[in-house]
Amino acid sequence: MGSEENIKIAVIGLGYVGLPLARLFATKYSVVGFDINESRVKSLNSGIDSTLEVDVDTLKKVLVDNPINGTGLYCTSSLNDIANCNFFIVTVPTPVDKNNRPDLTPLYKSSESVGKVLKKGDIVIYESTVYPGVTEEQCVPVLEKVSGLIFNEDFFAGYSPERINPGDKEHTVEKILKVTSGSTEEIGLKVDALYKSVITAGTHLAPSIKVAEAAKVIENSQRDINIAFVNELAKIFNLMNIDTQEVLNAAATKWNFLPFKPGLVGGHCIGVDPYYLAQRAQEFGYHPEIILAGRRLNDSMGEYVASQIVKLMIKKGISVNGAELLMLGITFKENCPDVRNTKIVDVVKALKEYGILVTIFDPLANGDDVKKEYNLVTSSSVPNNKFDAIVLGVSHKEFLELDFAELQKSNSLIYDVKGVLGTMADNRL
Repeated sequence: MGSEENIKIAVIGLGYVGLPLARLFATKYSVVGFDINESRVKSLNSGIDSTLEVDVDTLKKVLVDNPINGTGLYCTSSLNDIANCNFFIVTVPTPVDKNNRPDLTPLYKSSESVGKVLKKGDIVIYESTVYPGVTEEQCVPVLEKVSGLIFNEDFFAGYSPERINPGDKEHTVEKILKVTSGSTEEIGLKVDALYKSVITAGTHLAPSIKVAEAAKVIENSQRDINIAFVNELAKIFNLMNIDTQEVLNAAATKWNFLPFKPGLVGGHCIGVDPYYLAQRAQEFGYHPEIILAGRRLNDSMGEYVASQIVKLMIKKGISVNGAELLMLGITFKENCPDVRNTKIVDVVKALKEYGILVTIFDPLANGDDVKKEYNLVTSSSVPNNKFDAIVLGVSHKEFLELDFAELQKSNSLIYDVKGVLGTMADNRL
C-alpha cells in the first residue's frame, strides 16, 4: 500500500455507518465525506451529528474547511470534491421494499456517482449489507458502464461489512474486529492494510468478496433466529403462566447457554438482512425454512404484545375502548434516535385497533421523521397527563428515571416490553 500521504479516502453516505468510519479514517488520512442530503452535510460541517453516533468534540477535532492533502474530514454534497480520491468506501443503506425484497437502489445510485469520478488504479470498497454476489455482479457492472474502465485491470473492488452497533458507546467502530476482502489477492491485502491502520481490534481478511458478504448476512440472521426462539418461548410460557425471564435466568447458569431476551426485532440490520439471504437462496432454488420462520415469528410480535396488554387491562377492570395509553419510545432500540423499521409502530397500530388512545413519548426520536415515515405524532417531552396504561417499548435511559406514579391513574397498568423495570411493572413480555 502506498504511503499515507498518497491515500485519499472518499466515504459515500454519511449515516450511522459512514460518519463514524470517516471520522476514524480522518485521524490518519485525508478524507472526504460525501452525502446527497445537503442539510445533513451542513449540520455535520457545523459539528452536529443528528444520529448521535459521534459527539461534537470528536467530530470538530477532525473537520477541515476544504479537501486537503493532510489528515482531516471534509463533508460535501458535491461530486467534484471526491474526484481526487483513490479509495471510495460506499456505506449507503440497503433496505427491503414493502414485500421484503432487497432494494438495491441506493447501491446502484452511489455506484453511478463513484463511476463518474473513477480513475485508473482506484479501489471501491462496499460496506453496505448485501447478499453474496452483489458487489461483483450488481455494483461492479455499474462502475464499469459509467466509468468506461475495466474491472480488475483499471480499477478494483473490496468488501468490508459494517459492524456498527447504533447507540453503543462502548463497542465503537475501531473496537470491533473488521472483516475485509478484495477482488484480487493483492487488493485484498491493500484493503486489509487500510482498515488495519485504524481498527485497533484488528481485521480478518476473507479469501473472497463473496465470503465476506455472506459472513455479514449470517451474523444478523443468527441473532434474528435466536431472538425468534426466545420470543416463541415467551409465548409458550405466558400460556403456562411461567415467568420467561426467570426461566432464562435459570438456564443461563449453564456455561454454553446463549443469553438472548425476548423482544421486538426492528432496525435496519437484524430485521432486514435475513431477507437478503433468503431472497438469494430462493434464486438458487432453495426455500430457507428456519430463516423465514424466524422472520415471521419476530414480525408477529407487535400484535402479540398489544394483545397481551389488552388482556391485562381487562383483567384489571380497565375499560379498553377509549383508554388512554402512554407508549414510552418509538425508536428501534434504546439510546438511539433511529426510527427506521421500528416494530413499536406495529404495537401502536394494533392497540389503536382496540380503540385505545395512544400517546407516544420519545425524547430521542425526530418528530418529523416519525410523522413522515409512519404518520404518527410523537412528543419529546413528558406528557402532562395521567394514563390507564403505560408501556415501556424502548428502554432509553431517560425512561428509567421517570416517576411512573405521576403518570398513572389510580387503576392503571405498567407493561414492560424490555424487561428492565423489575417489580415496578405489572407484567413483561
